[in-house]
Amino acid sequence: MYSGAAAGPPRRDFVSVTLGPEEAVGVGGYNNSKAWRRRSCWRKWKQLSRLQRSVILFLFAFLAVCGVISYTSMGEAWKSITSKSLDDQRTEQAIPRLKLANPAVLPAPQKADANHGDYPELSLQKPPKLPHARRGPSNLQIKAPQRATRLKTRHDTMRAVEELVDVDKVEKTEKSIISWRGAVIEPDQSTEPPSNKIMEPEKPSSVEAEDQKEPVPINERQLAVIEAFRHAWKGYKDFAWGHDELKPLSKSYSEWFGLGLTLIDALDTMWILGLKEEFEEARKWVANDLVFDKNVDVNLFESTIRILGGLLSTYHLSGDSLFLEKAKDIGNRLMPAFKTPSKIPYSDVNIGRGTAHPPRWTSDSTVAEVTSIQLEFRELSRLTGDEKFQKAVDEVMKHVHTLSGKNDGLVPMFINTNSGQFTHLGVYTLGARADSYYEYLLKQWIQGGKKENELLEDYMKAIEGVKKHLLQRSEPKKLTFVGELAHGHFSAKMDHLVCFLPGTLALGAHNGLAADHMKLAESLIETCYQMYAQVETGLSPEIVHFNLHAQKGHKDVEIKPADRHNLLRPETVESLFYMYRFTGDKKYQDWGWEILQNFNRYTRVPSGGYTSINNVQNPSNPEPRDKMESFFLGETLKYMFLLFSDDIDLINLDKYIFNTEAHPLPIWVPA
Repeated sequence: MYSGAAAGPPRRDFVSVTLGPEEAVGVGGYNNSKAWRRRSCWRKWKQLSRLQRSVILFLFAFLAVCGVISYTSMGEAWKSITSKSLDDQRTEQAIPRLKLANPAVLPAPQKADANHGDYPELSLQKPPKLPHARRGPSNLQIKAPQRATRLKTRHDTMRAVEELVDVDKVEKTEKSIISWRGAVIEPDQSTEPPSNKIMEPEKPSSVEAEDQKEPVPINERQLAVIEAFRHAWKGYKDFAWGHDELKPLSKSYSEWFGLGLTLIDALDTMWILGLKEEFEEARKWVANDLVFDKNVDVNLFESTIRILGGLLSTYHLSGDSLFLEKAKDIGNRLMPAFKTPSKIPYSDVNIGRGTAHPPRWTSDSTVAEVTSIQLEFRELSRLTGDEKFQKAVDEVMKHVHTLSGKNDGLVPMFINTNSGQFTHLGVYTLGARADSYYEYLLKQWIQGGKKENELLEDYMKAIEGVKKHLLQRSEPKKLTFVGELAHGHFSAKMDHLVCFLPGTLALGAHNGLAADHMKLAESLIETCYQMYAQVETGLSPEIVHFNLHAQKGHKDVEIKPADRHNLLRPETVESLFYMYRFTGDKKYQDWGWEILQNFNRYTRVPSGGYTSINNVQNPSNPEPRDKMESFFLGETLKYMFLLFSDDIDLINLDKYIFNTEAHPLPIWVPA
């Protein structure tokens, strides 16, 4: 209260307030209560001028708006970080012109049903334990642009399958069971972040109708392939783990490059077959033990198709960036091979020292080797944004395109790395040293979106050259076969390797080339089947000679003693797969089933693994060679599994192209 009166002492410059005892501690006094504080704050607010209150309200509104904008921006940035890595962003900037025709990461594989009681036991005959012969190396090859659905890595199984089969129809429960290509798997609860996605399409699109189809169940024949793979893998795991090739009879291994060839070759096969446990074991070895910094010479062609091709394919199927990083490493280490006067690469590279050289006995490379590495190096450039890989291999193809020495599109077998010219002119074959040149002409054209006309021109000329110079018919069954031409003289010799041709012709016809290519493919696949059916073990030899003149008691196929070995090769099964995919004729599946049964009868080793044999004409003593080539797991059994499948989306041939070691790589489409 105020003190004094009007006539009292002079006025003071302050206000004096006195609190009574009851006011200090009683009701209505200041007692630090919330109600009192609210009244106090409101009094202070009312004491402010209108301008002060307006400024404060404006500041609060401004801060609120900033907070909302900040939250939105951070949310979008976080989504971007989780969906795509910085590496992917750099790649998109480097090569924005291409995208894939396919969406396509296959859902994560799972160990298939191990209960073999679900299908009849295979009739097996144990091969006799005979002395084995040594053998040198035989003929020897990334994740990609994704649709807006952004399928995740093999660790994100649940989400990947949901997006493929229609996310609205899949129950999102921890205990739900998912069908993966007919195998039953549990959803993976791993929290590992998604792998890199390279070059996402600019315009997101939903999963195509064909990608929403339910997986076709695995049938008994496919289960038999899975059992065969597991048996082969058991031998490799028990006796050759991490080494190049299994020697199943001696229960040991052989080394070629010392880089785990069989394991890398088999990675994508395990994924396609749904063998999750085996795949995980192999992945750990790749992550922890696969080292390319070694003082070792490797063959450019073989390491490209098997190692680089295998890593790129597994990266595309699984989405695991580990495989792309390993592919980059080996790709860079192979590049010294191209440092030659002619740009035609040397055959051998020391991947530790970074040096390259031709074979000791010649300065030549084989034509097939230098022209059958393009699919892999081109894809590596597309994924990494580094042009050097594609530039190197494209220069080779452009150079070969201009060379003289061809015979109606047919090429000689050798090319000199110094001069860049064909050597050993006058000998033309679709067998060893030339075979995959023709295959890769067509497949590069398809891979690149059917835009590289020089490749198509060379392919079409070559097929016309085959028709003109190399085709003949045998007696008595008049089988159409591909022979060889040596200085104008025809030889009725045909390598088993040539049996890639029916599948290649069928693939070309499927992609719009001449219809008579399919008719020729049908005739040639019959011949390749007869190379098995007319032999005592039902297994084809490495080389056959066809009878051109009818002789009583003689078959179409004649086999020389030096040629009667079988290396578990894939070419006939490969072509059977293409023929069945494009025609739907069940006889091709039946022929493949016969071949698988004969592999089991004469090449299966009881302790694990399969072996090449020396004598396909002696069922009682096929003379095992004690060697399981890496391509048996990488190619032969993979093509068997695909042949027996009625699911055209299990490696859709309109979306993938197989390299010559059966590793699927995506087909590009111009953006």
